[in-house]
Amino acid sequence: MAINGHYDIGEIVFSRELLINDGGIPDVADDAIVATPGRRGVVVNSGHAQLDPDQQIYLVRFESEDRDLAKLGPPVGCLPEELTQDEIWAKQQS
Repeated sequence: MAINGHYDIGEIVFSRELLINDGGIPDVADDAIVATPGRRGVVVNSGHAQLDPDQQIYLVRFESEDRDLAKLGPPVGCLPEELTQDEIWAKQQS
């Protein structure tokens, strides 16, 4: 379980909010919805923002529309405050 918004590779997370492609995800239309609130995903990598080394960023692949983790979408860069591991809260958002 994450502590203070720190997630490890392989951990299950949920989107806290509507996530929209800002143009940074190749082969996905700009302004396309990449995750809805409560959408489950898995952390596949983590790092820091180039211009702000103190800003943690997580690369998350969210489940498909039919909620199948076997069919993951493209990697999405997420800030810690855009994610949660509180499954009960996430289910109430979906």
